[in-house]
Amino acid sequence: MSLRERIQELGRQGLAASRSLALMDAGHKNRILRAMADGLLAREAEILAANAQDLAAAEAKGLSPAMLDRLRLDPKRLAAMAQGVREVADLPDPVGEELAAWERPNGLKIRKVRVPIGVIGIIYESRPNVTSDAAVLCFKSGNATILRGGSEAFHSNTAIAAALQEAGGAAGLPPHSIQLVPFTDRESVRHMAEMNEYLDLIIPRGGKGLIETVVRLARMPVIKHYDGICHVYVDAGADAAMAESILLNAKTTKPSACNAAETLLVHQDAAESFYARIIPVLTGAGVKLYGGPDLVEKYPGAVSPATEENYRTEYLDLGLSIKTVADLEAAVAHIQNYGSRHSEVIVTEYPEAAAAFLNAVDSAVVLWNASTRFNDGGEFGFGCEIGISTDKLHARGPMGLPELTSYKYQVTGTGQVRA
Repeated sequence: MSLRERIQELGRQGLAASRSLALMDAGHKNRILRAMADGLLAREAEILAANAQDLAAAEAKGLSPAMLDRLRLDPKRLAAMAQGVREVADLPDPVGEELAAWERPNGLKIRKVRVPIGVIGIIYESRPNVTSDAAVLCFKSGNATILRGGSEAFHSNTAIAAALQEAGGAAGLPPHSIQLVPFTDRESVRHMAEMNEYLDLIIPRGGKGLIETVVRLARMPVIKHYDGICHVYVDAGADAAMAESILLNAKTTKPSACNAAETLLVHQDAAESFYARIIPVLTGAGVKLYGGPDLVEKYPGAVSPATEENYRTEYLDLGLSIKTVADLEAAVAHIQNYGSRHSEVIVTEYPEAAAAFLNAVDSAVVLWNASTRFNDGGEFGFGCEIGISTDKLHARGPMGLPELTSYKYQVTGTGQVRA
């Protein structure tokens, strides 16, 4: 059997499973999810051993610290994965939710209700937790899943998928509801993207190259998780201590995350005092700074010259671009020009400035006096997330259960015919 035929077989199996999942009641799904959470913890030793194998290979290949951090699992991260599964089980089931209902003058009764999308393909790199997050969110929303992880996490993904399948199957999970592509040939991405007879949606998570490849090849809708070039704008009316706390959290707590800050913008009226405060703190935390001539001249050795490319860079490490802006409008213009429509923050005590920023910035999540790191499915109360969409249709921002559904109209009549 060729690679293409093997991928298509996964598609046929997923389609059959999706028909059973669409009819499964919420209580049954929740029992299966809790069994999956238990299964992850029961297989902790096996999963962590597989992850150690992946980490050793990744280190030998010279993967960056950011990539290694994304790949790494430990007991705490595995426990968080299991807790995420339990939180999804506790969430309301979106399937069957009535979105609207009305009656026409001719007596027709129309209901708009949520339904599963069907079969969803997830193509992702590095993060083995995506195997669990994607599988359980798709399952709870009534969808079958075909997962294609990256070669760097192959053993981890295989162990996690096996734990979910075995524990879920024992609790009544329909066969082939969660499938992991068992090989990492690059051609498998092409075959999945062209399999529109079985896949209803495909979601790529990873580097720009992967996403652009999937978008170019896909014959079905794609929801993209593009770069996280996130900004913190310190307004003239900012509380300096608050701005420092927010920036340090956004930049240094997990610099490899897509919701980490990559650019600091500072209003010219706040610049001198805030830079004097924040630059020593940032450099002390190991952050490498890139700024304009004014900063390079005033802070020699602490700030490197910034190029145009720096402001378009998602560092995913302890790099940070800095720019002084004339006013709020200039900050918004910079974000619209250089940003990736992911997460942007304004720090200010002026409600009028905050309202202007929140309304003007065209990004998936815009925050006032809070860290970019809150752009996260768990922090939004979604349990976990399938990704953070930088698209506008049909999902935007952290994708939870409702974003993994579509809808249909159910129409009830009493024999009406159209004139």
